[in-house]
Amino acid sequence: MWFDRHLQKKLQGMARNFKVVMVVGARQVGKSSLLAHLYPHLTHITFDPYSDLYGAKADPDQFLKNFPPPLILDEVQYTPALLSSIKRFVDRSPEKGQYFLTGSQNFSLLKNAAESLAGRVGILEINGLTYFERTHHLTSHWLNGYLNAPDRFASSLKANPSTRIYDKLWTGGLPALASIEPEFVADYLGSYIQTYLERDIRVFEHIEDMDKFDRFLGLCAAMTANEINDAEFGRELGLSSPTIKRWRARLTASYQWREVLPYYGSTIKRLSKKPKGYFCDTGLACYLQRIPSPLALASHPNLGHIFESYCVGLINTLCTTLSPSPKLYHWRTNGGAEVDLILDYNGCLYPIEIKCKTSVTKRDAQGIIAFYETYPHAKIAPGLILYTGDYPLTITENCIAIPWNSNSQESI
Repeated sequence: MWFDRHLQKKLQGMARNFKVVMVVGARQVGKSSLLAHLYPHLTHITFDPYSDLYGAKADPDQFLKNFPPPLILDEVQYTPALLSSIKRFVDRSPEKGQYFLTGSQNFSLLKNAAESLAGRVGILEINGLTYFERTHHLTSHWLNGYLNAPDRFASSLKANPSTRIYDKLWTGGLPALASIEPEFVADYLGSYIQTYLERDIRVFEHIEDMDKFDRFLGLCAAMTANEINDAEFGRELGLSSPTIKRWRARLTASYQWREVLPYYGSTIKRLSKKPKGYFCDTGLACYLQRIPSPLALASHPNLGHIFESYCVGLINTLCTTLSPSPKLYHWRTNGGAEVDLILDYNGCLYPIEIKCKTSVTKRDAQGIIAFYETYPHAKIAPGLILYTGDYPLTITENCIAIPWNSNSQESI
């Protein structure tokens, strides 16, 4: 089963403008499948951490001579020396789209790419499948209208019948799960975690106690959509804060964990300085919390945080289709007022609240109202509440609520 992806047009555009295109993202989110779909006639080579396929590690120059471009090279984090050789080879020709690279680790990979291929490489991050990709509505989603015409976009939205949100949260966005029967979802995710630990953790991080790292993963899943407190994590696991920070950085580097920085702006009001952390795939988050079914998730105390994680991931993916992409922040005062997301785009701030409930009231807009009051001179768009109801609603003069999966009837 094939799903068109939000980023495929941007990827094709990069291939027309850069000599090298690098697609990064978590394991099994569809990086190589996307390249194979768009460029089916290119030679496609996948690297391995334990073997030296075709001598790419021992003699990268000879490898590139043996396999002339255009070429797809998968999981290049296992052959970092290849990047310097690619630089020398692409400089011999003005042709665009010579090499397509993928990687599921961004520590050394992106650093080496930035240093070796500066000015020659376009980098795209791909995430799991979104609702709009699954339903083939790539361009009619609500975010374009909100960013381009926030005062009037709600009138263009279609009324959306309720969807089985618990199924979507529990399954997550890994493409393979779109065709797996529900009773085998947990088996797939368990295998995924095991492969992740073996391929992406043991290879790049020396961890003596893997049981503690397993518990660390579970704690991250349980704390998704919360402010990050390394000291609290350390107390729970009996580890130092530097160790927790290093492991968290490894999760981020392998695209399993996303952090959203706090927004300050020009104010003297006391604000939180802690980032919020999100498990990138809600299916994995549910698996690690041992939530056995969508029905169990419906009554789980972490449902709201898992829904927020899903929506933040969705918004992040939609933002990456734009150039430049909006910056994502969260906002929270020491008094407790908060806004889940602040998008900073084109000189304007877009406050977004996320509520896993089928009806919302003015009370749900209190954080957005506080944000307006804190920054009276800033350029702020009407606030938005994403919720699980069916229809767009006007909440206050400067705040509307829309279904999280709204589609637009027209281009704004």
